[in-house]
Amino acid sequence: MTEKAALDRLAAILGHSFACPELLHEALTHSSAAPKRHGRGGSQPHGPIHGYERLEFLGDRVLGLVVAELLLQRFPGEAEGPLARRLAHLVRQEALQKVALAIDLGPFIRLSAGEDAARTRNSPSILADVCEAVIAALYLDGGLGTASAFIRRHWETMIGADAVAPRDAKTALQEWAQGRGLPLPRYEVSLMEGPPHERVFTVTATVQGFEPETASGASKRAAESAAAAALVAQIKSKTSGA
Repeated sequence: MTEKAALDRLAAILGHSFACPELLHEALTHSSAAPKRHGRGGSQPHGPIHGYERLEFLGDRVLGLVVAELLLQRFPGEAEGPLARRLAHLVRQEALQKVALAIDLGPFIRLSAGEDAARTRNSPSILADVCEAVIAALYLDGGLGTASAFIRRHWETMIGADAVAPRDAKTALQEWAQGRGLPLPRYEVSLMEGPPHERVFTVTATVQGFEPETASGASKRAAESAAAAALVAQIKSKTSGA
């Protein structure tokens, strides 16, 4: 499949005909595949040379805005705290990766031969980042309405999945400690390994009076959350019936 055919196919999946297909091209381009600028005396490519990172920066804000508006509409009587927890849950890496997989975004990502061989396109963080960049491309090319239509189509089911605002493990652990007058839980990265696109973090969570728990994840936040969940489970096991 030619590059143009691939872009046309993805545009059809996204439900938008791009007036400026270069935006979608940039949103799909990993830094390893972006044209490199030459030093003095060498030829300079025309136009900005970027991977998807700049668009990812914008897409994150567009996604947050649209999802926040959807939450206000869906939960008109809910307070700011629960709404904030819902928002954080819906714009996290796992939600973006889920949408990226739903639209089969991975095969469209442009990578260097080395990164492709390393299976970078399957990385949860890369899929999430490119999904945000695609949202930015939709916004820049078609406006907020176009980006919003895509987000609504893929996020409304997730928004309606939780009748009660989700409470992440770190929040639950912090509230438990505060409710008993204990110091706040502490999180320490004990190990970081793997290549940049597949980094694995190992984090130890500690709260006074209990054994530390250690867990790993594809991001520091994910590892902290997993360690906190393990610590919450330990607390429940040791205090049940007390």
